Amino acid sequence: EDGIAYVQLVEFSRDASGRLETALEEVLAQNPRGLIFDLRNNPGGYLDESVAIADLFLPDGVVLFERNVSGLDRTFTSDNGDLAEEIPIVVLINPGSASASEIVAGAIQDRGRGVLMGQTSFGKGSVQTVRELSDGSELRVTIARWYTPADHTIDKQGITPDIEVEFPLDTPEGEDPQVEA
Repeated sequence: EDGIAYVQLVEFSRDASGRLETALEEVLAQNPRGLIFDLRNNPGGYLDESVAIADLFLPDGVVLFERNVSGLDRTFTSDNGDLAEEIPIVVLINPGSASASEIVAGAIQDRGRGVLMGQTSFGKGSVQTVRELSDGSELRVTIARWYTPADHTIDKQGITPDIEVEFPLDTPEGEDPQVEA
């Protein structure tokens, strides 16, 4: 509508980046003047997919830092020449946007590549390892945390949108105040 394309990603599953790239090629072939990238209620998924998806929208530079308990950083980066590096973009987030969604949203925001709109995201910015105990239960141990390119923590704080737009529970079916904004 109005020359604005809309793409929603529901999870960062295996090959989500490949499927999104195909969808973006189709959408961008129509020469939209802007893109809404909907990450609302996306619980996340694979780290490598989040980096690959961020790379579709970002020129070369940092996507995120992973800092382990010893204070050692691992840096994940994007490179030039990708599909949607120049189209104006709005990313929709909400409290259901977590983990990999927050990595992508945080990178787009910190790098000045687009505008985040909606509500503050969930705040899942930790890396865990799972240890099985002798009784069959599991123990999850946090071994690292994720940080945006501007070195802001994601964990327990979430990503704050540039423009807050609520989604009232009594919104009539078929209406979406965040997309309409």
